Amino acid sequence: MPLNSGSDTKPVVAVTGASRGIGHAIVRHFYKNGWDVITLARTPFSEVCPWADGIVQHLKVDLADTQSVLDAAADLKKLLDGRGLNALINNAGISPKAPDGARMSAIKTPIATFLDVQHVNLVAPFILCQELLDPLRQAGGSVVNISSIAASRVHPFAGAAYAISKAGLSAFTRELAHELGNSGVRVNTVAPGEIQTSILSPGTDELVESQVPMKRLGRPEEVAEVVYFLASELSSYVTGTEIPINGGQHT
Repeated sequence: MPLNSGSDTKPVVAVTGASRGIGHAIVRHFYKNGWDVITLARTPFSEVCPWADGIVQHLKVDLADTQSVLDAAADLKKLLDGRGLNALINNAGISPKAPDGARMSAIKTPIATFLDVQHVNLVAPFILCQELLDPLRQAGGSVVNISSIAASRVHPFAGAAYAISKAGLSAFTRELAHELGNSGVRVNTVAPGEIQTSILSPGTDELVESQVPMKRLGRPEEVAEVVYFLASELSSYVTGTEIPINGGQHT
C-alpha cells in the first residue's frame, strides 16, 4: 500500500529502531516538521506515536537477518510508490551485556553475539543504503547514521562488539559520502554520548559528573534536532562528517 499522505510534495524519511529512545524522538521531530515518516523496527507500531496513519507506514524487520532486511527494503520501496526517499536514518543498534550486566570485553564476547551486533549495527545499514540508493538519488536525499562516542574511545559501559560496529559505521559514512558526493546524496553521522534512554547502565550518573563538562545527560530530542539538521536542506553542503553530541565529553 502506498504512503497514506495528503500530498506527494511532503519529504519522506525512513527511520530504523524507531519504537523507543532516540529513534522515537527522531520520528516525532520529523513528523512535527511535516515529513511523511516510515518506521522500521522489530516491534509492532508504537501506540504512543502521535499519528494514526503510522500503523500502515510501519515495517517490522529483524535487522540481524539479511533476508528480513532485504524484504523490508523492498516493502519500503513499495510504500514509496515511485516517490523519492529524502532521508534514511540508520538509528537501530544493540549493545549486549554480560550475564551480570557488565561490559562485554573483546576477549570474552561470544562469536555469535559479536556477529549479531555487527549485523544489526553495521551490516543492516550497509544493505539498506545499497537497496534504497535509487529512491535516495531520486530525491537528492540524505543518509544519517547514528554512531556513538564509543566508536572512537574505550567506553566503560559499551561493549567491544558495539564499539567495533559503531567505528565501522563511522568509516562506512566516510566511504559512502566519498562515493556519492556527485550524485546529490549526502551521508553523515552523529555520535551521541550519554543520552537519557531506558538502556543507561548503572554508574552513568557518576560518569556524567566526572567526564561531561555540561554535568548532565543529553535528551533524545537534542539528538533528533541534529539528525534533522543533517537530513534536511539546512545542511546542503555538509557530507562525510561526524557530529558529536556529548556535552563536551572526551574534549
